[in-house]
Amino acid sequence: QVQLIESGGGLVQAGGSLRLSCVASGRTFYAMAWFRQTPGKEREFVAAINRSGSSISYSDSVKGRFAINRDNARSTVSLQMNSLKPEDTAVYHCAGRRSDIIRRDSDAYDYWGRGTEVTVSS
Repeated sequence: QVQLIESGGGLVQAGGSLRLSCVASGRTFYAMAWFRQTPGKEREFVAAINRSGSSISYSDSVKGRFAINRDNARSTVSLQMNSLKPEDTAVYHCAGRRSDIIRRDSDAYDYWGRGTEVTVSS
């Protein structure tokens, strides 16, 4: 059974940090990504990484504040979030592709986790 399970969300004050983790199981994942979603809005790309870590992409809204990395031995991809802002409040989802080409569009991803909620208070 293919699973992506996120953890690490919570409530944090503006300017604080959180580290999200996603554990993958059931198959080999190549490109991995984080997306976020708020009620009434479409899922928004946050960051993506290929299997070797040689290709990484960030949305402009998080570049310089968030960092994505992965540990293939532990089948884990993480998102370190620093200098958090209230507008970062969302449910964060981990996603995986069968291809190793990173993409920013959610339709390109084959597998999804249920998400972990991040709330940033002002």
